Amino acid sequence: MYRLFKAYVRFVHDRIYYSRTYSLQTEHIPADGTPLLIVSNHQNCLNDPLGVLFAFRDRKPYFITRADVFTYHPLVAKFLHAIGLLPAFRIDYEGEAALEKNETTFRLSEQELVNGHTVVMYPESGHQDKHWLGAFSFGYTKLAFEAAELDDFRTELFILPACNHYSDYFHLQEQMLVKFGTPISIRPYYELYRTRPRTAQREVNALVRRQIEDMMLDIRDPDNYPAIDFLRNTWGRKYALSHGYDAEKLPDRLLSDRAFVAALQQAQATDAEAVRKLYNDALTLQEGIRKMKISDSLFDCPPSWGVLPARTALCLLLLPVWIFSLWPNVLNLVIPALILRRMTDKMFYGTFLLAISVLFTIPLLYTLTFILAWVYINVWTAAVYLAALPFLALFAWYYRQFSVRTLQAWRYRMHLKTDALQTLQTLRTGIHDRLNRLLKK
Repeated sequence: MYRLFKAYVRFVHDRIYYSRTYSLQTEHIPADGTPLLIVSNHQNCLNDPLGVLFAFRDRKPYFITRADVFTYHPLVAKFLHAIGLLPAFRIDYEGEAALEKNETTFRLSEQELVNGHTVVMYPESGHQDKHWLGAFSFGYTKLAFEAAELDDFRTELFILPACNHYSDYFHLQEQMLVKFGTPISIRPYYELYRTRPRTAQREVNALVRRQIEDMMLDIRDPDNYPAIDFLRNTWGRKYALSHGYDAEKLPDRLLSDRAFVAALQQAQATDAEAVRKLYNDALTLQEGIRKMKISDSLFDCPPSWGVLPARTALCLLLLPVWIFSLWPNVLNLVIPALILRRMTDKMFYGTFLLAISVLFTIPLLYTLTFILAWVYINVWTAAVYLAALPFLALFAWYYRQFSVRTLQAWRYRMHLKTDALQTLQTLRTGIHDRLNRLLKK
């Protein structure tokens, strides 16, 4: 049952929610049966552990994650337990009294490690919608050494650093990746742990954190993060292409973005004032684009008057198909969105969209659709319709994206001769020229 459920969730995750997923350097994962603690950065709530889970074919890892995600709805809690998630209570969120509940989770996890199983932890103890690495709690090092102590330090236990990365946190049909580092044996630190446990934990933590920093996109400039992220998502594509990276593949974009951010940091160290002005202008450009409701890419590929009518005609031609494709797929988006209106943490969007879709809306609505088609038409038509529903869902999403881009293109053409758009064009050209000079392209 677990394998069937995992295959079903993997299909929704890999084919419908994301356009492409990557599991990188899986050859670094020790053989099944090796006591293994995987430690990763944390950005996208449930999506992070799902990425790790689907990097394995048969192994069922246990995940230790923030306890508050189990409290939103009983269905969510059941789903999290079903995929191997265990709650971790934190003093800053659940209070000091709740910390006693961690003993059950930690004792179970330690025994599973000694038995040769895999446990996954996120030592940042929270997530954020930005690409940087937060402070690490030492809870994972404490768990690792206490697990070894259960067996009187006879068992060799490994910590495997990992990172996750997303092309976008919130939209469907984006790309995501999980990348694994080199396993770290904590056996060389057993003797040190006997006499100076905190020192042993600090040394192991430094090794783990360094590997994760070297794999992920870690933008260590929170004050200028919005400007850097905007430049990364716009001009960064040109940077990738000019440096030999494939801008369409997320692993290449991760390497390119790391190099781009490092180049910006080096330029800031050399000429802080020039980079400060660059960031201010980038935010001005971003706000102007937002107000005009256009896309930055239109400046590079402006739509011609001949193409726009053809795009519009195609939208109108496919409109009936799009309307047909909305049932029941639109409810898979609407229902989680209605629930999320009551929440303040937008990073739970992916969690609720996946969890509610997988557990509730897809099984219930797809089954209802099959039954109705069977009753009012015939069983063969119902079976074909059922098989087509996931593809209709993808069509509905891509049609919407195509229509939005067409509307943006019309706005761009309508404002082409206006002073506002010309000002943005001049500002954008100046930003790109300065980037070329500062980064010594």
